[in-house]
Amino acid sequence: MRFVISAFTFLVLFSYGAAYDPLDPNENITIKWDIISWTPDGYEAVVTMHNYQMFRHIISPGWSLGWTWAKKEVMWSMVGAQATEQGDCSKFKGNIPHCCKKTPTVVDLLPNVPYNQQFTNCCKGGVVSSWGQYPANAVSAFQSSVGLAGTLNKTVKLPKNFTLLGPGPGYTCGPAKIVPSTSFLTPDRRRKTQALMTWNVTCTYSQFLARKNPNCCVSFSSFYNETITHGPTCACGCQNRNNCVKSDSKILSTVGLNTPRKDNAPLLQCTHHMCPVRVHWHVKVNYKDYWRVKIAITNFNYRMNYSLWTLTVQHPNLNNVTQVFSFDYKSLVPYGSINDTGLFHGMKYYNDLLMEAGPHGNVQSEVLLQKDKNTFTFKQGWAFPQKVYFNGDECMLPPPDTYPFLPNSVPPNQLPIPTLIFVLLILSIAIW
Repeated sequence: MRFVISAFTFLVLFSYGAAYDPLDPNENITIKWDIISWTPDGYEAVVTMHNYQMFRHIISPGWSLGWTWAKKEVMWSMVGAQATEQGDCSKFKGNIPHCCKKTPTVVDLLPNVPYNQQFTNCCKGGVVSSWGQYPANAVSAFQSSVGLAGTLNKTVKLPKNFTLLGPGPGYTCGPAKIVPSTSFLTPDRRRKTQALMTWNVTCTYSQFLARKNPNCCVSFSSFYNETITHGPTCACGCQNRNNCVKSDSKILSTVGLNTPRKDNAPLLQCTHHMCPVRVHWHVKVNYKDYWRVKIAITNFNYRMNYSLWTLTVQHPNLNNVTQVFSFDYKSLVPYGSINDTGLFHGMKYYNDLLMEAGPHGNVQSEVLLQKDKNTFTFKQGWAFPQKVYFNGDECMLPPPDTYPFLPNSVPPNQLPIPTLIFVLLILSIAIW
C-alpha cells in the first residue's frame, strides 16, 4: 500500500511538473539550431527560439539560454545575442573567442544596438510575445560561429543540458534531437536552400516549478448582490506581509521606489490577499438578450509593471462574445469544438502596459455577451469564470460557496438587512 501511495504521489507531481495545461495543451518553446555553413574548425549556426505558448510570453528582463558543450567547443563570435561570461580563453593567441565557457549562458541584445551587431528577430531585450497575442513577435534569434567542433554531420556533437529562464525559473528543456533540415527562401523568394544540419530542443513551463504560491487572485461582484467576494487571505502567500506598504504610507513619495531590484523582490501594497495582481470580474448589467461584464486588473507591486500583459479566461459564454470595449480579444479553441476560452490583452499604445501599483496601476474593460437561452443563468455561480490566468499563470479563485448569490436563493438566516427590515414591516402591518 505504501508503494502504491508513493507511486501515485510521484505521478501527480510529475504530471504537474510536466507542464500540461488543458487550456493550452500544445504549449512549448522550441529552440531550433540550424548549421548553415562549415568553417575550418567548426560551423556557423543560426539559433531560433519560437514561443508556441498561446498566452504566456517572456517579459523583461528577458530570456537566458544555457547549455553544456559536448566537446571543447568555443564561440568565436555572436551576432544578435551575447554570452554573459567570456570564460578562460588564455590558451588562445591573437584571435580571442567571444566565449570559452563549457557551460555558456546567452542573452538577447538590447534594442538600438549598432547595426552590425543585429540579426533577424533579435535585440528586443529578451522579450518574446506569446503565440496567441502577436505571432510575428513570438520569435527570437541569433547567429554564432562555433569552433573546435566537428566539420561534418557525423562529427558534430549536439550540446546537452539545455536550460531556459524566461526570465525566472519554471522551464524544463528536453534533450536536443536531430530533425529534418530547415528550408530557407532567398530574399527574392525564387530559390530554396536548406540547413546542413538541424536539431530541436523543446522546453515546457510548469507553474509548480516557477513558484510555490500563485502570483494573482480573483475577486467577484454582481449587480444583484452587494457582497464583494475576495480571494482567500494570503492567497499568494504571506511571505511579503512584514515589508508591505500601506496605500497612505509616506514611503510612497520616496525617489526610486519603483526601481526593480536585481533579485526581483516585490514591494507589495498591504492587502488581505497579498497578491501582486488581482483580477476583478463584475457582473454589471442584465439585458433581455445580452449581459455585460466589467473586468478590472489591478497591480499591487510597486516595483513591477507589466508590458504586453495577457489575461486568459475560461467561461462557457465566451462562445458568444458580442463586443469587448477596451481590450483586444481573441478566442482560443484548444479542442476545436469547445469554444469557452478567450485571450484578453491591452490595445497597443493605449493600455498594453499595466503600470506599477498606485493610481495608474490598473486597466479595465467591459464585455458584452449574447445569451444562450438553453444555458444562461445567474444561479450557482454560472456567471463567473471557471479559470483565470494572468500572464500565463493561473490565478487563485475564491471558494465556490462564497460567490455572490441571487437574492431569492439566500438562506433564511442570511437575508440582507434591507430585505429583513422589509419583511418585518410587512408582518407588523399584517398583525396590526
